[in-house]
Amino acid sequence: MRRRRLHPLVRLVAVIAALTMVAAACGDDESDDENGAGAPDDTEQTDGGDQAACDSISIGWIPWDEDIVVTELWAVLLEDAGYEVETTQSDAAPVFQGVAKGDLDLFFDAWLPATHAPYWEEFGEELEDLATWYDQGTLNIAVPEYVEIDSIAELAGNADMFGAEIIGIEAGAGLMRTTQEEAIPTYGLDDYTLVESSTPAMLAELERAIGDEEPIVVTLWHPHWAYSVYPIKDLEDPEGAMGGAEELHAVARPGFTDDCPEVSGWISDFELNDEQLAELEDIVLNQYESGQEEEGIREWLSGEGNQELVDSWMS
Repeated sequence: MRRRRLHPLVRLVAVIAALTMVAAACGDDESDDENGAGAPDDTEQTDGGDQAACDSISIGWIPWDEDIVVTELWAVLLEDAGYEVETTQSDAAPVFQGVAKGDLDLFFDAWLPATHAPYWEEFGEELEDLATWYDQGTLNIAVPEYVEIDSIAELAGNADMFGAEIIGIEAGAGLMRTTQEEAIPTYGLDDYTLVESSTPAMLAELERAIGDEEPIVVTLWHPHWAYSVYPIKDLEDPEGAMGGAEELHAVARPGFTDDCPEVSGWISDFELNDEQLAELEDIVLNQYESGQEEEGIREWLSGEGNQELVDSWMS
């Protein structure tokens, strides 16, 4: 049975649990033989890989909406294919470290070349880069459409309008680092406080402010379902402080392809476009409650063309 999403306050416990479960699932062959564990064909070699090393797959994830839905999607697909799946939530740094050290098998939301550059510089040589599944990711600062400001540069001198706050997300997110280290000094926004929050809390503040037609400025990114739900606009970035378009990569622990060639092959063909990803996010995150992600995934799979898309990855 899959361990479901973990609260950030227990992410350290989650990492310990992941270590324990991966160690148990990937124990040496002698131990498995002595205890009679696994089905009779658990140790069969598949295309050069050790199938026993793949019976249980752990996926680390960060609370960015595209990562939530893609992690849930692959958890369902892998479980349906007969694998046991564990998903572990944490911040970006522990996830990168966990995958690089082999404590986690997969991570689907590595933003390159800029957002996760520090983690890639530290751990990239140890990671297997399986796929670029989306290539138009952008980091943004956004306001409601009714706010008469169109550029990040115009925020300077208008701090009072926004309560001198830019509502951010999780402290460890690359979006927060870019905003704090690049956008704020580039545009002279020292009068603002970048509020460390969470993605759900930021969206709740955005929804409240829009409901009351109040000014608000938030950190946001593409792809995100919020752009199709709320009347919001990205502020122009004439200095390019927020960076250009980025790629979203699926990465794996060292040796994953050798151990799990079937799964690695499926993921290498994984790709979503804007329309497919927006629909997936909207169904899973907006039409279903927390804890009902699998139901949302299965509804998306039943949509026109979606199962055929998945079959093209897993053929």
